[in-house]
Amino acid sequence: MYNAKYDKDENGIGKRIAAARKQKRITAQQLCDELEQYGISVSRPALGKWERGESVPSAYQMMAVFFALDVDDPYTFSGVERKPAVLNEQGLQKLEDYKADLIASGKYRPYRPAESKCKIIEMPVCRLRASAGTGSFLDEGGFENVSVIAAQVPAGADFGIYISGDSMEPYYHDGNIAWVHECKELSVGDVGIFTYDGNGYIKEYDEQMPDDDLTETFTDSTGSVHMQPVLRSFNSKYAPKVIMPDAYFQIVGKVLN
Repeated sequence: MYNAKYDKDENGIGKRIAAARKQKRITAQQLCDELEQYGISVSRPALGKWERGESVPSAYQMMAVFFALDVDDPYTFSGVERKPAVLNEQGLQKLEDYKADLIASGKYRPYRPAESKCKIIEMPVCRLRASAGTGSFLDEGGFENVSVIAAQVPAGADFGIYISGDSMEPYYHDGNIAWVHECKELSVGDVGIFTYDGNGYIKEYDEQMPDDDLTETFTDSTGSVHMQPVLRSFNSKYAPKVIMPDAYFQIVGKVLN
């Protein structure tokens, strides 16, 4: 029969919390972290007081302890057996070991169907590649529709283009698809797709004041001097590509990923 006064005097709850924690092979701090998952915030010193019997958890805290320590039967946790044990201590330990092996194998977990299926969409992708190296033609070859997972396509993307080369590593890799929002203007620091002198590029957009011998070329009819575009690589082994006024240059779009 359970005797609450005797159990309190003997620090029954605290001792059983400490024993269950040690059986689970977790530290006191790890138990505090586990309790956070159940909405209970307990400091390491406070947990120590529980285990030493200097204080006791509330009913709600105790319920969280049961969950955190994987207590299957709170009645047994009280220290009172409803019926004689069918296994001795060694047998119970073997049962726990077998349970741990089954869990670790991953073969016997409950089946949980996927909450939602991946949505597949069709997106146009350029057949030719935008070079992240020396440049390749972009405006030939057209596009083909490619099936992709919708969640992998950034909002606002109009088309994709395969990347070639390594000048934009470590962020953009050879063979990856860059998703592009078609536009004619970019801000400094944006990564974009460009055509320059017949080649296609993926680069970071930058600007600089034109050299003295080019100032007149970049000056409009009102006398305003426009900035000179510069295409920069993330990979430091590639020099910036300064856009010259006598070559064809076009901003195709902004890279979104």
